[in-house]
Amino acid sequence: MTVRTRFAPSPTGYLHVGGARTALFSWLYARKHEGTFVLRIEDTDLERSTQESVDAIFAGMTWLGLDHDEGPFFQTKRFDKYNAAIDELMEKGQAYLCNCSRERLDALREEQMTNKIKPRYDRHCYGKNLDPSQPHVVRFLNPEAGEVEINDIVRGKVFISNAELDDLIIRRTDGSPTYNLTVVVDDTEMKMSHVIRGDDHLNNTPRQINMMKALGLDVPQFAHLPMILGDDGSRLSKRHGAVSVMQYRDNGFLPEALLNYLVRLGWSHGDQELFTIEEMITLFDLKDVNKSAASFDTDKLRWINQQYIQKLSVEALAERFTEYQTYMQAPITSENADGTDVRLVLAEALQERVLTLQEMQEEADRMVSGTWTAEGFEEKAAKKALRPVAQEPLQKMAERLAAQTDWSKEALHTAVNEVAEALEVGMGKVGQPLRVALVGQSSSPSIDMTLQIVGKKASLERIKLALTYIDARIANG
Repeated sequence: MTVRTRFAPSPTGYLHVGGARTALFSWLYARKHEGTFVLRIEDTDLERSTQESVDAIFAGMTWLGLDHDEGPFFQTKRFDKYNAAIDELMEKGQAYLCNCSRERLDALREEQMTNKIKPRYDRHCYGKNLDPSQPHVVRFLNPEAGEVEINDIVRGKVFISNAELDDLIIRRTDGSPTYNLTVVVDDTEMKMSHVIRGDDHLNNTPRQINMMKALGLDVPQFAHLPMILGDDGSRLSKRHGAVSVMQYRDNGFLPEALLNYLVRLGWSHGDQELFTIEEMITLFDLKDVNKSAASFDTDKLRWINQQYIQKLSVEALAERFTEYQTYMQAPITSENADGTDVRLVLAEALQERVLTLQEMQEEADRMVSGTWTAEGFEEKAAKKALRPVAQEPLQKMAERLAAQTDWSKEALHTAVNEVAEALEVGMGKVGQPLRVALVGQSSSPSIDMTLQIVGKKASLERIKLALTYIDARIANG
């Protein structure tokens, strides 16, 4: 069998993580079997579909590296094909016109619910010779007897009684086709071998199979993926944090780390946690996808992202960080006044400390920010480190650094050590006040690397500011 899969989002919002996982699973299955991955934009909801959403979908797919082999196809460009299918169903007597008012349908639904009957259309218009020039919808004539068998790769065999199904609308009053009809036409004409999608579509599948059979079309294999839940067990939404793929880019996640996390949402290969793209393609199988819902764990995603950051070379991390800064339109510092390649030193200094590129940016901002005031000191850190006893170590460090001509990490390390030895105190008595003076908080990379990143001019200015802070404390008792 020639494998053909598709990702078919509706452009009514951003590309969310659930859609991205569906796209990933479809992409992996096609790549594993050397098949074809198709991108289709289901934009028949004319009121809600926007070009902005289309662009967001393209941006998300490109960032994740989920390239398509065919498409993108837009459903709004294919209305002639949908109308031809509807006309064929009408000619076969398997679709009919309906002009029931909204009031009648609402009253019917209310009556059925009162009588504890599953709401469904009562075929009031079936068999009537309605005037097609008057406002109407077209309904599919669903079989009344029998059942639909779905051979689902993930869920196994699923049986749905036709008595449970409705005569759904396949063309609206405005002439636009509806989702279930367009999907049937597209999936069969595009020769989809496997339809991989979220299990929220499972209730649509029997309706679509019935339409495929009515049109004499081949039925693809289906695989319905379990939904993604938040950590509280409810459906994943904005209140659980970011759900837009591009928001994860904004938050400093690497695309390969997000893909690695998404592939583990509902699929596993033993106890392995980290996978290269090549390993995903080789190992992935729809038969190994779990039936139960998967829970999104942001802490686990951050851990995976950290692993990917730590696997990069220093040069590669510096390049990724530069790309992130460019994307976020953040100031890029390449060299400080002392000729230090700040990007490389930052990458080396922060690689083991940060979980995301956003955290790297935040740490970098503290060290290479062009402005610095007393408000930059964290209150708790300043109260503990910038005490009168720290005055002499900071003054001696300022004198030594002012005379320092070699601003390499090794030379700076020696300078700090020599000041501590001269004062006959431990390194902590010098290094910790100096650290708070330089970055305003009690944690930073090694003090020599911090000095190197901050630069000579800024280091001296910040030490001076710290000494002023200490003088104020002494003056205030």
